[in-house]
Amino acid sequence: MRETPEELDRLQSLLDSSLSGSTAHLRSIVEGRTITAAQLTGVLNGMCTLALSTVTAKGEPRISGADGHFLHGRWHFGTARNAAKARHLAARPAASVAHMRGEDLGVFTHGTVEELNPEGAETTADWQELLTYLQDFYDDDAFDWNREVVYYRLNPHWMTVYAPDLDKLTGT
Repeated sequence: MRETPEELDRLQSLLDSSLSGSTAHLRSIVEGRTITAAQLTGVLNGMCTLALSTVTAKGEPRISGADGHFLHGRWHFGTARNAAKARHLAARPAASVAHMRGEDLGVFTHGTVEELNPEGAETTADWQELLTYLQDFYDDDAFDWNREVVYYRLNPHWMTVYAPDLDKLTGT
């Protein structure tokens, strides 16, 4: 877990407000079958496969897979700079991601992406910390980190979690 107490508080507030503002249908499924921000950050370790939804210039939805890393209470993911999803996100930064583990876990997030390592421009203040994490995870020379891949952070405005049995997720 890499989250500070402030980040956990912000994530818990987001989870609470998202669920309370959701439809009665969604609340009937999730309420009583969710986990706290602290529990969520303990479950989302390492790489988590994401279903990433973007929108084309014609307003058509597109979904693709991405390696997701849940760090500091937000999803981080990357793709090739020449991928269609990179073009979509550059033009329309609104995105949704879902991470599911069978019927045991569903994490659903809507937000706006922030490019962390723009080509030919200044990186975000925390890019070096994230790059160190990614290079350790994937192997330092897996990519040309400056030219081949682009990384994003999804700044969420809505997030909910379905986790009916925490013990199944933690192995306890």
